[in-house]
Amino acid sequence: MGNRFIVLLIFAIVFVGCKEKEEKPVEVIPEEIPDVYEFGFNLNDFVVKRDTIRSGDSFGYILAQNKVDYSKIFSISEKAKDTFDIRKLKIGKPYTILCSKDSLKAPKHFIYQPNQEEFVVISFQDSIHAYTRRKPIKYVEKTVTGVLNGSISAELDKRGVSAVLTNKLAEQIFAWTIDFTRLQKGDTFKVIYTDKYIDDSIYAGIQNVKAVVIKHKNKPYYAFRYRTDSIKNKYEYYNEVAKDLRRAFLKAPVQFSRISSKYNLNRRIAYYGFALRPHRGTDFAAPIGTPILATANGVVTASQYKGGNGNYVKIRHNSTYETQYLHMQKRKVSVGQHVKQGDVIGWIGMTGNTGGPHVCYRFWKNGKEVDPFKEKLSSSEPISEALKGDYLEFIKPLKLQLDGLPIHDDSKEKEVQDVKTQKK
Repeated sequence: MGNRFIVLLIFAIVFVGCKEKEEKPVEVIPEEIPDVYEFGFNLNDFVVKRDTIRSGDSFGYILAQNKVDYSKIFSISEKAKDTFDIRKLKIGKPYTILCSKDSLKAPKHFIYQPNQEEFVVISFQDSIHAYTRRKPIKYVEKTVTGVLNGSISAELDKRGVSAVLTNKLAEQIFAWTIDFTRLQKGDTFKVIYTDKYIDDSIYAGIQNVKAVVIKHKNKPYYAFRYRTDSIKNKYEYYNEVAKDLRRAFLKAPVQFSRISSKYNLNRRIAYYGFALRPHRGTDFAAPIGTPILATANGVVTASQYKGGNGNYVKIRHNSTYETQYLHMQKRKVSVGQHVKQGDVIGWIGMTGNTGGPHVCYRFWKNGKEVDPFKEKLSSSEPISEALKGDYLEFIKPLKLQLDGLPIHDDSKEKEVQDVKTQKK
């Protein structure tokens, strides 16, 4: 009986073992690696080496470090020089080397990126040749709206919109018509703008503002971007009735500052026993080092340090108007220099008689100091009659789109959320 049991046990083990051997092995299908294209190459075909140009790097040094002999480096340099000057590699710029996938890992292509959009390929896989290409660019139209509860930059930041948009609105479009430091709670904005993307995924910033309306004190200020010269590809901003938004003078010599003291001929100061101390300028307070801008085109007639004025600059704009900028930390311009509207002429400081960092902006008309905010300063010429009709037709759909945009109001959304919370 015992022997019979042992025989049956052996038979069972052998039989099960055979059955296991007869089972088909699981077929393992290798995972397909998706093609990855960049610079016109399938990167899966190469060993990819990426780096940036460092101090002391040269084209020859980089290739030599990657085991390319000097005679070949010379040949490559000679044949590539008509396309790209290899001596112009700049520190911090990225480059890529595509090498063979064999054991030698020999360099086949050198790719240099002088900027986000362009790249230079120097190929020496078979024959030596070089060329420059641009990455594909995509433009995406976007909109943003809001109600001001603070600054416009803070509202845009809440919506994840680049601060560049604020600068474009304040410095390029409305610099002559709206003082952004005077925007109030409850003012609204609607903007149609274009974002730029490289290779469909790399965000390259705001390309331009197509149309915008800012309602300040219930008055709407429109601006539309329009091409006035197709040959020079020149664009300007005009309002809804085709008037240029540019004016002879900027509203303020400092961006994103606040008026700490207005022009006031009847000012009395407690420190001096309420004695009459006329203030013939407008003080714009801002952090030390903030750029001070020329408010109009002109010629510098004074640039010096003098007593209570501290470091100051004076500019003659024409036979009627002059401006002066006091208490600078440092001056950037010299006497006789021509400056354009918006040029940086110095930086906010505390030189001379001053209790805090600001620029005292003084304005002369026919040799007499006046309040620039009470002057009726001329605007630029309207659009030419030849283009006016086309412009008004061009902006019709943009104005309809702007006016139809719902205004995003954070405060109302918060009120709704608070009510929902209370109900719970």
